[in-house]
Amino acid sequence: MGCIQSISCKSKVFRESISVIEVKASIDPIPTSIDESSSVVLRYRTPHFRASAQVLVPPIPKKETWIVGWIQACSHMEFYNHYGDQGMSSWELPDLLEGKIQAISDSDGVNYPWYGNTTETCTIVGPTKKESKFNISMNDNFYPSVTWAVPVSESNVAKLTSIHRDQSFTTWLVATNTATNEMVTLQTIKWRMRLGIEVNPSRPLGQRAKLQEPSAQEQPQVLSKNEPIPPSALVKPNANDAQVLMWRPKDGAPLVVIPPKHR
Repeated sequence: MGCIQSISCKSKVFRESISVIEVKASIDPIPTSIDESSSVVLRYRTPHFRASAQVLVPPIPKKETWIVGWIQACSHMEFYNHYGDQGMSSWELPDLLEGKIQAISDSDGVNYPWYGNTTETCTIVGPTKKESKFNISMNDNFYPSVTWAVPVSESNVAKLTSIHRDQSFTTWLVATNTATNEMVTLQTIKWRMRLGIEVNPSRPLGQRAKLQEPSAQEQPQVLSKNEPIPPSALVKPNANDAQVLMWRPKDGAPLVVIPPKHR
């Protein structure tokens, strides 16, 4: 009494036949670059995280659509800008910080849950007679601006003394049936970006900032066993819309400088 001819069994066989021929993940082996061309903000640009995969999808027997692509979530974020003995500004993800969620979506904010919809996904519309073979890729890096002056001050005098950033991400390669929302996790990658910049605000513009260790990032891990995707990684809000910029003075109560876009 096998289930060979049943719909659910055929679906299972199809799911298990989607294969990853090759997957690559790396962080460019270059240091973070620092830009002091502005008298208002310090800018820095980190190396890129890059992921690519070659995927083989078997013939789709039915009239159904599958999307294969990258989904990314942030699981940890420390992003502190110190202003000497005055305090620090801090970009924070409240729900993540308070432990309400395991991870937050890092989608582009439009194509949930996907990281993007150009090179990051491939759509296969069935029925197809032949197998489909394709490459999908994504990249990510940080390019923020940090004010030289205390963000809640009327003064524009440079007070920034250091920047500390440490963020962890999980990136999944996923195949989804658009009609049933069935999701097959094909690959899991973990990566981290760490950054330290020391600043002497009394020096002339162009000579203030110095990159601290690590000058090169740890390379990503392609896991041998897939990790489940937490529900919060698949839905709004994404990290950009949920983050809050706080001012945390040495003395006194913290202040919200920039509230979240998503409430």
